[in-house]
Amino acid sequence: MTPKLLTALGVTLALLLPGAAFAQGDVQAGREKAYTCLGCHGVSGYRNAYPSYNVPKLGGQHADYIVSALQAYKAGDRSHPTMQGLAQTLSEEDMQDIAAYFEQAVPNDE
Repeated sequence: MTPKLLTALGVTLALLLPGAAFAQGDVQAGREKAYTCLGCHGVSGYRNAYPSYNVPKLGGQHADYIVSALQAYKAGDRSHPTMQGLAQTLSEEDMQDIAAYFEQAVPNDE
């Protein structure tokens, strides 16, 4: 299997697992930890300095998907130099907290 296929399979399986399989992150801690993330992955009420830069907005995204994506970046299974570097600095708790924050955040429609 190719690395892309393995990553897609892993994310799919993670999304099929019951929500209890993922620890609940701390929303307030996640808000503080996600400060850097907002520059590109803004949420409602936050204006991206580079609005033409095409990155996904994470407000309202499922926490388990965000955690899976961050784990894949950290492991080198997803390819994006900036995200790989940032993910290397995150602990599992950091990932859970950031994911909990973005899951409850209102999506930015811009």
